[in-house]
Amino acid sequence: MAARTGVQDNQGVTLVDDMLWRGLIQDSTDPDELRKHLDGDAITFYVGFDPTAASLHVGNLMQVVTARRLQLAGHNPLLLVGGATGQIGDPGGRSTERQLNPQDVTAGWVLRIRDQLTPFMTFDGDNAATMVNNLDWTGELSVIDFLRDVGKHFPVNKMIARDVVKNRLETGISFTEFSYQLLQANDFYELHSRHDCSLQFGGSDQWGNITAGVDYVRRRGAGPVFAFTTPLVLKADGTKFGKSAGGATWLDPTMTSPYAFYQFWVNADDRDVPHYLRYFSFKTREEIEELEKATAERPQARLAQKELAFEITALVHGEEEANQAVMASQALFGRGSLSDLSADTLRAALSEAGMTQVRGELPTVVALLQEAGLVKSGGDARRTIAEGGAYLNNERITDPEAVIPESALLQGRFLVLRKGKRTFAGVERV
Repeated sequence: MAARTGVQDNQGVTLVDDMLWRGLIQDSTDPDELRKHLDGDAITFYVGFDPTAASLHVGNLMQVVTARRLQLAGHNPLLLVGGATGQIGDPGGRSTERQLNPQDVTAGWVLRIRDQLTPFMTFDGDNAATMVNNLDWTGELSVIDFLRDVGKHFPVNKMIARDVVKNRLETGISFTEFSYQLLQANDFYELHSRHDCSLQFGGSDQWGNITAGVDYVRRRGAGPVFAFTTPLVLKADGTKFGKSAGGATWLDPTMTSPYAFYQFWVNADDRDVPHYLRYFSFKTREEIEELEKATAERPQARLAQKELAFEITALVHGEEEANQAVMASQALFGRGSLSDLSADTLRAALSEAGMTQVRGELPTVVALLQEAGLVKSGGDARRTIAEGGAYLNNERITDPEAVIPESALLQGRFLVLRKGKRTFAGVERV
């Protein structure tokens, strides 16, 4: 990745100008100094990810993509996966204590998350990214050293004044979670000392922890260092970004399939898409404004959603998986070839719609339509077929008593049933 810090793009826009237009900077310790820092010579920055689950989710993408954006601008990334802080737990916005995971589980998650972060960054060249783990310096600290060298620099009145702590005082907060901000602040100091790191960023819910780190570095006589936060992403309906009825949308393909990941973005609310394009896409301002205009004029075409879905799916899962997701979206509704889809993509797509398993010989199409839940009764199935509204693998069904041949099985085991234009279900022969 060639460094181009301090150089404007071909529209004369600096990195900070672009980030401000995209809405990526919510708070910063010193806006003028931050501009000098990011639009000047290459600097080293860090962003942290705690291993509180086996995978990152789309809520983490804001930080991942922003780190990539800064590296593309020529800066040096430190990607911290918190082997130490992940064992403690940030109070965050929760009203109860985080359940602490066994150390070996957390250590395994550290490795998984490091692997997930790797494709987003470049680890060679002038501004190579570096993976770091705060367990490397925190694990060797004794309690006495921690209290003497770190704890003495933190006024308790300031710690209590933090909203996330203050909100927990009535319901209760353990010393474990109360001390989290000391650990994160110490990370900034250690990375400044070891790697000359002068900038930290994170989500706006981390502002208290981040500024505690800036202050701590100053109190230790080091610095200057700077920080900024990105906004929290909420959907237009007020619900949390990345959450659905089924839970989080994960980056791990075994936890959320590439097809389901693609559909998450395709199904984004029109009101949310302008924000998502600015936050997550690497398209130019002109390209994004063109997509926003197209969405306003023809919302039913979902052009912006499709462009965004492909770009981010390709970034997270690779272009081949993104192409498969696009083909599946088209083929399932009769606008492409089902035979071109891989077994994994078919299984993922049909599982999203609802998949029925059958054993032994395949039944008649009437029985299968009933088993798949597309019709309420045999009479309903025959009526749908007579009206021309039933399809098997995108071919219209004409004979209600026809037995489905083995040759119809896609990838040797799947069938796609559809009622009308948009209601479909899957069948897997096991």
